[in-house]
Amino acid sequence: MKKCVLGVALCFFLVAVAYAEPPRDNCGCGWGSMAFKGKEGLIYQVLAATTNGSFGNQTFGITSGTAECEKPKSFSSNEELNKFVADNLDNLAKDIARGEGESLETLAELMGVPEAQRPVFYATLQTHFTQIFPSENITHVDVIENIARVTQS
Repeated sequence: MKKCVLGVALCFFLVAVAYAEPPRDNCGCGWGSMAFKGKEGLIYQVLAATTNGSFGNQTFGITSGTAECEKPKSFSSNEELNKFVADNLDNLAKDIARGEGESLETLAELMGVPEAQRPVFYATLQTHFTQIFPSENITHVDVIENIARVTQS
């Protein structure tokens, strides 16, 4: 009997400790997080997460920087872009220096540059070649960050 009472008391203690912890904002961004902002408790977190997941608005929000989501500041998180630049660094440097070429076209496509804006994109990269490739020993990550910096200014 004492073990049973001790077990129940332990369960109550663990539950009390769990609820005494300050609320966490673990639902991310999106419509659900916006609708239930400032509400505390597990039920509101479940509702926010369900709303965010049901409508797929987190993906759109992160991509566009809306719904209280932060848009990524750099292209470095794009695995396909990282792999392409790493594998084609020399060819990409040559094409950027010329302002044209297959690897430059692929880069623009991977970065989501609209077709109509590509000539300006190519010219911008060519003009800022020395900022994108400041030395021979540059890494692909640095190249991507330099391209992002040059094209966003």
